[in-house]
Amino acid sequence: MQVVLGGVGDSLVSENPFTPKASVIRYWNKEIRREITKTHFLLSKVSPLTAVDSASFSKLAAQNDLASHLPSFCSSAKLFCFPDLSPSLEKHPKDERFAVYSNMNFSNYGTDRLAGVDSFKKYSEDSNIVVDSFHRYSRDSTGHKEQFANYASEGNVVDQNFHSYAASATGGSGNFNNYNREVNNPNLRFSSYGDDSDGHGQTFTQYTENANAGNGQSFSSYGKNGNGVPNDFSSYGKGANVIGSGFSGYGEAANGANDSFTSYGFDSNSPQNTFKSYGDGGNAAVTTFSSYRDQSNVGDDSFQSYAKNSNGEKVDFSNYGQSFNEGTDKFTGYGQGAVGQSIGFKIYGRNSTFKDYAKKEGIVFGRYNNGSSSETAQVKGGSSAVNKWVEPGKFFREKLLKQGTVMPMPDIKDKMPVRSFLPRTIVSKLPFSSSKIGELKRIFHAGDNSTLETVMLDALKECERAPSPGETKRCVGSAEDMIDFATSVLGRNVEVRTTENVKGSKQNIKIGSVKGINGGKVTKSVSCHQSLYPYLLYYCHSVPEVRVYEADILDPKSLEKINHGVAICHLDTSSWSSNHGAFLALGSGPGRIEVCHWIFENDMTWTISDS
Repeated sequence: MQVVLGGVGDSLVSENPFTPKASVIRYWNKEIRREITKTHFLLSKVSPLTAVDSASFSKLAAQNDLASHLPSFCSSAKLFCFPDLSPSLEKHPKDERFAVYSNMNFSNYGTDRLAGVDSFKKYSEDSNIVVDSFHRYSRDSTGHKEQFANYASEGNVVDQNFHSYAASATGGSGNFNNYNREVNNPNLRFSSYGDDSDGHGQTFTQYTENANAGNGQSFSSYGKNGNGVPNDFSSYGKGANVIGSGFSGYGEAANGANDSFTSYGFDSNSPQNTFKSYGDGGNAAVTTFSSYRDQSNVGDDSFQSYAKNSNGEKVDFSNYGQSFNEGTDKFTGYGQGAVGQSIGFKIYGRNSTFKDYAKKEGIVFGRYNNGSSSETAQVKGGSSAVNKWVEPGKFFREKLLKQGTVMPMPDIKDKMPVRSFLPRTIVSKLPFSSSKIGELKRIFHAGDNSTLETVMLDALKECERAPSPGETKRCVGSAEDMIDFATSVLGRNVEVRTTENVKGSKQNIKIGSVKGINGGKVTKSVSCHQSLYPYLLYYCHSVPEVRVYEADILDPKSLEKINHGVAICHLDTSSWSSNHGAFLALGSGPGRIEVCHWIFENDMTWTISDS
């Protein structure tokens, strides 16, 4: 028996009847009143497993034994899995230059090293998944230098763990230059980094610059009990989008620490920084925040028990928190129980909370700016600052969808790792709940506090979130589940559409012929957006009161057709947040205007069929 299906150009392709793809074809023909040739895009997402592999892995899933076969499962099913790092027993008695390396375990590397330099240049550059572990690296070394230049730049999902790095080191330095630049989903952990070290300083220059989303950086017990350790954070997180940094127990009980945060979080979008027990019990430490979070959009900083019980602590906040859209700064128990501290706030941003802040001498507020965000935006350069974090063309008004319009098109390229759906026979046997995260970590070999654990939890919590008023939602990990949800909302006479390719991204385009779906009438649709997860997972939800359009996209100079786009216009925005990027870009508010956007690469929208 063979199943015949249509592909690009309606060519005929034979399919083994027992493969996941053949199963989806049969399911489609049973549930939907349309020819399968219209759905080649969806079929490209179906599991590539052979009939034999599908049956084998389904049996392993039923026996709860997929974890022991994870590498072959991930490879065969085209999943997003992190490599398992084996312990490194290599000895490196001489200086090393690491280039074109990736996914390595540097355990006990450089222990007791005397002087010398190790250089990580262009390490893990432009990789999709970067997993590196530096455990007890350079411990007890003397005068040893580490240089990380262009490390893991332009990677997609980066997980790096610096545990007990340079602990008890004397002298030397670590230099992180252009580290994790333009990375998507960085998760960097510095745990017990430089503890008990003597004069081993670190410089972070252009660290995670222009990075996107992710947990950002975690500095836990960094420089604890250190002596005279200078740390310089220059252009740290500059231009980043929604990056979180956590400094917990940083410099605790340190002596003579000298930390400088220059242009930290500068020009970034919604940075989230937490300083908890930073410098607690420190002696004669000097910390400088200069142009910290300057010109950023929103953002939140929390200083909890910062410099508590310290002796002679000097902290200088200069030009701090001058974000053009109002952020939040909380100082709880800051400087509490400290002796002889000097804390200065010069040109400090608005909307700040100083709760239980030490009410004593040594604290100076100069030119504290408590004006409105609109006033600050004008100072920063007018209304252009308001929409600087919304890419041109990401949102637009419906009137622009007419032939002859020239408009910017955003970057619609899919940034996520390439993955496939799982067959329903497998995905139905896997846990899918945040309460089962322990079991999921075991199956997919995710370590505690790892990037993969965070990725799974974020997706699960979004899927478990209560629907918005009027919304129906479901997360689907198989094509059959997506078909079920779409037909449950729209009925069996449906079509699925997406933008044809990514041509025209990040440039001006010209609109060619335009067609309104269902005659351009108000309708409802089911939109499906990818979520980052080990297998292909879509967050699908019903979208009432929309108009959906197809449009030819032309090169504005040659007038050549370069793409065929799908756009959706939301007519009811009354339940949207007033801080939604659409209103920042278009200059209005909830319920006052319609908002349109293109369907990005690998996202899709289901509608009732025209025929």
